[in-house]
Amino acid sequence: MADNCIKCDVAIVGSGFAGAIIANELSQKGISVVVLEAGAGVQPNINGYMAHFYKANAKVPESAYPPEFVDSKDNIIDPANVAAGRPTVLSLLPSRWNKPEQSYLVQTGHAPFPSTYERVAGGTSHWLGTSLRLVPGDFRSKTTYGKDQKDFPLPDWPDAISADKLSPYYARAEAELGVSADVNEQSFLGVSFTKDYRYPMPRIPPSLLDRRVGEALTQLTDKETSFLGMGKPVSEIKVRSLPAARNSQPYRNRRACAGNTNCIPICPIQAKYDPTITLNEATNRGAQLIDHAVASAIILEDEPVSRVSQINFIRYSSESGPKTGEGCVKAKVYVIAANAIETPRLLLMSKNNGRTEKGVANRSELVGCNLMDHPYYVAWGLLPMTAKPVFPYRGPLITSGIGDLCDGPFRAKRAAFRVDIGNEGWNYVIGGGAFGADPLVTTVDFVNGMNSSGLNKRKFTQLSQDNAAMFGAGLAQKLNDLISRQFRIGFLVEQPPDPKNRVTLSKFTDALKLPRPEIRYDISEYTKQGIIAAYRMKNLIFDRLGAEDFTETADGDPAAFEKMIDDEKIKLTYGGAGHIMGTYRMGDDWKTSVVDSFQRTHDHNNLYLVGSGTFPTGGTANPTLTISALAMRTADSIAGDLRSQG
Repeated sequence: MADNCIKCDVAIVGSGFAGAIIANELSQKGISVVVLEAGAGVQPNINGYMAHFYKANAKVPESAYPPEFVDSKDNIIDPANVAAGRPTVLSLLPSRWNKPEQSYLVQTGHAPFPSTYERVAGGTSHWLGTSLRLVPGDFRSKTTYGKDQKDFPLPDWPDAISADKLSPYYARAEAELGVSADVNEQSFLGVSFTKDYRYPMPRIPPSLLDRRVGEALTQLTDKETSFLGMGKPVSEIKVRSLPAARNSQPYRNRRACAGNTNCIPICPIQAKYDPTITLNEATNRGAQLIDHAVASAIILEDEPVSRVSQINFIRYSSESGPKTGEGCVKAKVYVIAANAIETPRLLLMSKNNGRTEKGVANRSELVGCNLMDHPYYVAWGLLPMTAKPVFPYRGPLITSGIGDLCDGPFRAKRAAFRVDIGNEGWNYVIGGGAFGADPLVTTVDFVNGMNSSGLNKRKFTQLSQDNAAMFGAGLAQKLNDLISRQFRIGFLVEQPPDPKNRVTLSKFTDALKLPRPEIRYDISEYTKQGIIAAYRMKNLIFDRLGAEDFTETADGDPAAFEKMIDDEKIKLTYGGAGHIMGTYRMGDDWKTSVVDSFQRTHDHNNLYLVGSGTFPTGGTANPTLTISALAMRTADSIAGDLRSQG
């Protein structure tokens, strides 16, 4: 096979944020690049994706993209019959998450890992667009808060990576993605910018709910905020617009945001950045994209084993397989940009006829370890009848949040959290119900005399019975009144690395006969204490808004846990943020990490592993901007190495 290998300077596995950016940066410098993509290639337009989304019964994040995950009768397709599978929201429901015939991820842990991802060029289109920088304290948590604690769970990042040192790469990433934000507003908790720096575009305007929450969190008392543990009195909590890779004005031939509310899974006018934009630029410059090509093995040279000699891949044409051929690519440098589950899967599959029985780049035996997410605690409520409506379901899904509470002395004892303020009413939290998501569920309730959403009660209808059936003008008036006061907030909670949370290989295979990922996962007491603090923060916000709390944890939720909070037993739970991190962590010592600060493996000097799998810790910021900034830095390193080789 090696004699027929495709040859290039740099071979990249994966065409998401990191893979696309590195391909584009290198192709601009005249470096030949081949990109292997496990899913379908870049579509000429998004019409097919949009049609798929519109027709889907469940408007879940993966509903716009292949491969199919339900059949014509809405039954889950067995992942064993899918060539390049992925976890989906429906396959991670409480009744399915640990059933291998329904869930692509083979989960054997105490609790579910509830996040999903795509394996298709453009699949990363389903991200929200939030583009936050990590705060300085995220890079030095151990030094700042755990220096004297033997078992402090948060390690420092390498000395070469800090907020200041990463700042120029953040700026380059913000320009590439097209981030809308305001520098003054984003200068908090030590985040700083170079003199005269401006984001590419002005911020996205805040919603009515953003403003309402901001107004509610002024003139706070010490008694109300003492639970935060900030080390100083907190009399006001700022609500700030979120930096977003979404156009607030025309930018690089893309239109300004028109206020559609389905940023997840797809922006219908492509005002939101996605990696196909950068990938198209790379292929226009000569980079070669090979789609429907699943990397199956990383092959090492016989001597020395410190270098990779080629990557083998399997071709397929149908979503259900089987394989239609095999191929390989030979390069000077190899970059694995598959994500924090698929990258360790590939490394562990690469056994080199027994020469690397533990997998490639795994001298430390840490490949697949320290799987992290941002466990997502969600709460929802109804503003009082006396309050002005906030009119959800208008504009981007999230435009503002609370980040000022994500760093402080409390991190010595509990996880940090960041707050998202949702503009989609109860759509997210009622989603998955018998009739889809809100506002449809509430509408069906009042038409048919049901109460799936919890709103069809006498206290809200002012009628003589619960579960009232309504029609005509009365129905329209009631829906306008209730739905216009719906709101939800979410808390992204920090999760420390834990080697027991890991990705390994399962005995269950996909349609290409490759082992699927096996996941063992749980959340620590440190994270649970962060969720408890988030629960108290939710109570503060709801009290200040005068809101009715509808938050509940479903019976049988495998992610649920109980805690005594203020002398009351409270059941809490978490969902997945889709922020998969940590499984081939970065560090200066090969014994405690897999890659160095340039994301080059300690074991093989021409193999890079990129993406959020290299993060030693996750903080509370969405990881995409940091993935992109680190990709810029890695691309510079690769280009420099290739120049030095002549």
